[in-house]
Amino acid sequence: MTTRRRLGVDAEHEHYKWWALSCTSLGMLLATVNSGTLVIALPDLERALGVQLLTLVWVILAYMIASTVLVLTFGRMSDVFGRKRAYVLGFLIFSAASLGAGFATGGTSLILWRILQGVGAALIFANASALVTDAFPREQLGLAMGTNVMVAAVGLVIGPVLGGVLVAASWHWVFWFNVPLGLAGTAWAALILRELVTPEVEDHFDWWGTITFVIGLTGLTLGISRGGIVSWTDPLTIVSLITAALLLPLFIVVERRTRFPMLDLGLFEDRGFSAATAAAFLGGLSRFSLTFLFVLYFQGAIGDDPILAGVKLAPMALGVLISSPLAGRYADRHGARGLAALGLVVSALGIAGMTMLTVTTPYAITALWLFVAGAGAGMFNSPNTSAMMGAVPVHRRGIAAGTRMMLQNTGSVLSIAILLAIVTAAVPRATLLSIFSGLTTGLSAAALDPFIHNLHVAMWVLAATSLLGAIVSLMRPRQETANVHAEVATADAYR
Repeated sequence: MTTRRRLGVDAEHEHYKWWALSCTSLGMLLATVNSGTLVIALPDLERALGVQLLTLVWVILAYMIASTVLVLTFGRMSDVFGRKRAYVLGFLIFSAASLGAGFATGGTSLILWRILQGVGAALIFANASALVTDAFPREQLGLAMGTNVMVAAVGLVIGPVLGGVLVAASWHWVFWFNVPLGLAGTAWAALILRELVTPEVEDHFDWWGTITFVIGLTGLTLGISRGGIVSWTDPLTIVSLITAALLLPLFIVVERRTRFPMLDLGLFEDRGFSAATAAAFLGGLSRFSLTFLFVLYFQGAIGDDPILAGVKLAPMALGVLISSPLAGRYADRHGARGLAALGLVVSALGIAGMTMLTVTTPYAITALWLFVAGAGAGMFNSPNTSAMMGAVPVHRRGIAAGTRMMLQNTGSVLSIAILLAIVTAAVPRATLLSIFSGLTTGLSAAALDPFIHNLHVAMWVLAATSLLGAIVSLMRPRQETANVHAEVATADAYR
């Protein structure tokens, strides 16, 4: 009798790491393509559903908040119950939520489906880095992380263009196209992935820590985002921020006293890990809103259609695509400290260059600064992630990956909220509605001047944040490079 051979290879096989990387790369592709298609479709969503500006923004923020507040919890759960199981479940939930979002009949129902999408994304994000770190040796971890970032860059290139094409057919397909990709990811991960790390014996779960963290961080992100868009004196804004101010410190107290904490505060005793997580937060804060702002610039201020706007965003993603694998390989040999900091400096240079843009600026100049900002992002992301994940014990990689994504996503949420507050300040409401709807044809340059001025202010804020991230990144210990050299030499000796 012949034994039916399972797809893929055993966990002990030397090629298993590449099979695992294919699964995590598919997850990164799904996340980034979805982000790009939705952002480019926002003006069409506003017109099709007849929603208000605040509702339109919350279509983005609801997903981000859900994935942010849950990624740390799911990272801890995966350490206890298994990373493969959580990763497969994430794909399945994301697919179901995408199907439902396409059937949404109004802003409220669409936001609810986006929250469920965020739940699925949190499961994917919390486990992708841990699965790669489990599978790859330390001397190849930068290459693996760089490959994931490169695939994400491909998604960033494809997403906006695909979004423009899908919107031309119907806004529903902006969500429905995720379904076959998500189901393919579910099947592929279920067949290919193996559990390389034995789940922790202790299956106690930190419920009090989880409750205080989820409610506290939800209050923080809701309060800051709503304050920037609606009003800092709005009652819901004030209540949300007070809730955060009470519960987040309580979360730290709970984590220090419980035997089985959700967040291992001992991870931050490693200076390399602490600096890398802080840099990830500042990196998310400085870069995430760029795509959103340039959709407003191209479709709103310039008057481009969605397909052309998507094509014009490509240079930033191409910069990431080219620099990230090269940066990963360099970091494997020479360490991530200097390269990650340099990446944030390069990003700051590109963002600062964008402060010269006007409605009459030739596109070649815009493309140049977008490419520079993207190249800097690629130089930073893969070295920073590999350094962070390589600094933690094997059995804590799930929570470490969750911590990284939580801080990076928190920076991204705050980026959107803060930048919207800057961009919308002192701009007439009628002009704002035209810009967000992509219907600025006929508006004079003078009418758009307040928006362009605010756009420049926003870019200076992002550039300064990126430079601060570079300083924080340099706080890593200098011996990191020496450690990498020693590990590579040891690995070479056993080849």
